[in-house]
Amino acid sequence: MGWDSEIEELRQRQHLARQMGGPDKLARQAAAGRMDVRARIAAVADSGTFREIGELSGFASYGPEGEMQAFLPANFLFGRAEIDGRPVVVTADDFTVRGGAADAALHRKLLEAERLATEYRMPLIRMIEGTGGGGSVKTLENMGHTYIPEIPGWEAMVANMSQVPVVALGLGPVAGLGAGRMVMAHYSLLVDGLSQMFVAGPPVVAAAGEVRTKEDLGGAAIHARNGAVDDRVGSEAEAFERLRRFLSYLPSSVDKLPARVKGRDRPARRESWLNDAVPRDSRRLYPIRPIVEAIVDKGSWFEIGREWGLGVVTGLARLDGYAVAVIASNPEALGGLWTAATARKVERMVDLADTFHLPVVHLVDNPGFLIGRRAEDEATIRWGSRTLAAIYQASVPWATVILRKAYGMAGSAHAPADRFRWRMAWPSGDWGSLPIAGGLEAAYKSELDAAEDRAAKLAEIRARLERVRSPFRTAERFGVEAIIAPEETREELCAFAATAQRALKPGAKARGLRP
Repeated sequence: MGWDSEIEELRQRQHLARQMGGPDKLARQAAAGRMDVRARIAAVADSGTFREIGELSGFASYGPEGEMQAFLPANFLFGRAEIDGRPVVVTADDFTVRGGAADAALHRKLLEAERLATEYRMPLIRMIEGTGGGGSVKTLENMGHTYIPEIPGWEAMVANMSQVPVVALGLGPVAGLGAGRMVMAHYSLLVDGLSQMFVAGPPVVAAAGEVRTKEDLGGAAIHARNGAVDDRVGSEAEAFERLRRFLSYLPSSVDKLPARVKGRDRPARRESWLNDAVPRDSRRLYPIRPIVEAIVDKGSWFEIGREWGLGVVTGLARLDGYAVAVIASNPEALGGLWTAATARKVERMVDLADTFHLPVVHLVDNPGFLIGRRAEDEATIRWGSRTLAAIYQASVPWATVILRKAYGMAGSAHAPADRFRWRMAWPSGDWGSLPIAGGLEAAYKSELDAAEDRAAKLAEIRARLERVRSPFRTAERFGVEAIIAPEETREELCAFAATAQRALKPGAKARGLRP
């Protein structure tokens, strides 16, 4: 006697699992403009590479003779797959099954997905939609008891932050534990109009006296501006594309170094317009993104966090094919002053670079910390000092190009001072403990008060100091390692990126990136 009946039951159960929440729920998902969970997996994974783990898990009911009468699949799917030929772990919430709530989940599946990524050194992809937390109040009645909150698998999520790249895509409403899983990632995004994220959704918030729509409470634009997620995109397809690009710069785990991608962009390529990119008038602003794009390999700039911490732009790029992390002052936002949010954004990029062995390139035009009541309200000095700590704790090679200003405590964040410095400056470099214009009259008060012609004396002192502040004077004393023509920047940084490979060491750091 063979096993035909059991194999038939297997096929029946597989068929039921693949029905997800059933035709009605799938139709509602499509009507909302969102892909179903299996369509998402197919869109992300290389064709034919997804191998599901726990396909038959779910909730069945049985008749008096032990026959299965109904089956509801678990609303969390995972398995191994490939993305652009690289092995990854793919996870996805199924909103068509109880809206992704915990009472239709098997928490062990989530834990095993995280463990698979850690133990087999594969990037982890989370496609999140739903709550994934404690379920509804009705769940408690069905259980017959309450419980002290804990999060199964949170320790695995913390561990993965220091071991493998983790990407979280919010592809629908995300609340509670779902929101926690979103931000426990190295890169996260939401989709405009389709995705919202909240600690608690509108019904719970309304019970507390605040009536909001989902979009008004936690739309993608809100969280892209406050830094809770890294980016927002216009469609699920764009989300999948950004996922692929982000992973392309990182190794599969901290045990490897980022792969070099040999391109066609010559290291010696020069853009002569860079020589005039910084205005002579120090009060004039200029765009930083064209400068970044002119320096890095063509088409390689991948900006992260465009809408928050606006005093800097951050992202990943390549120099002669080598992956690097880029931090660049943005003079068009408060002149490049560091706010608390700017400091947090820099810290996040430094931690990402240090975790995954990416050399850092820092383009500096930093007049210092923001001052005034807003700065004090935001605890700018605490967040700025924390960022300085992250810079000094990092061990990856670091190259600095000072485009214009580097002033005060924030200006000292241009590079760690406790190891070999790859620093170069453009002729427009201007640095010090504080700007000369701001401290001149206070420093020379007695001399100015004694002068017959105060204005003439002030002009004389200013002219003397202008000569002293020349970057060439600093270079004479080896206060800066090199002054270069701006058009030479790419060539110098490509040489840095190649040499930096000698100092990169695979392996885990003392601690992982904090969310």
